[in-house]
Amino acid sequence: MMRGKSELSGKQRRHNLILGLIRERNVETQEDIVAYLRQQDIDVTQATVSRDIKELRLVKVMSQKGVYKYATVDTAQRGMEDRFARIFSESALGIERANNLLVIRTVNGAANAACEALDAMKWPGIIGTIAGDNNLLVIARDDQSAQEIVIRFHQMVRS
Repeated sequence: MMRGKSELSGKQRRHNLILGLIRERNVETQEDIVAYLRQQDIDVTQATVSRDIKELRLVKVMSQKGVYKYATVDTAQRGMEDRFARIFSESALGIERANNLLVIRTVNGAANAACEALDAMKWPGIIGTIAGDNNLLVIARDDQSAQEIVIRFHQMVRS
């Protein structure tokens, strides 16, 4: 069965309202979304909102207040990248380069966390990492990539 143009635009309007809502407010439940949409004169069920959440690829993330809220995957990923960068920069002490190999010194016992954070940040040019107790080995694709990683490292630990 072919859907009418008005049905598609109604769904698109609903999706736009949901995205605007989660950008502006901490939305914790589907019921919150249903209530908001009804305030906007959109008669909707929780089942429809549940489908909308799946279609919009919304995820639950921890808010600064310590409660879970809805967010887009992109927003959640940016938050995680910031967290990984903070873990890495607080753990790393120095870096030495030998061709395409980099050794990063860390606070004692923090190399594993720094390595996990670096892996999660998915820096281009890194093809592998190995962590010890207070050092991690970063294998860059080539000398140029290694040099770019050193520069990025220094920028990160200074900020």
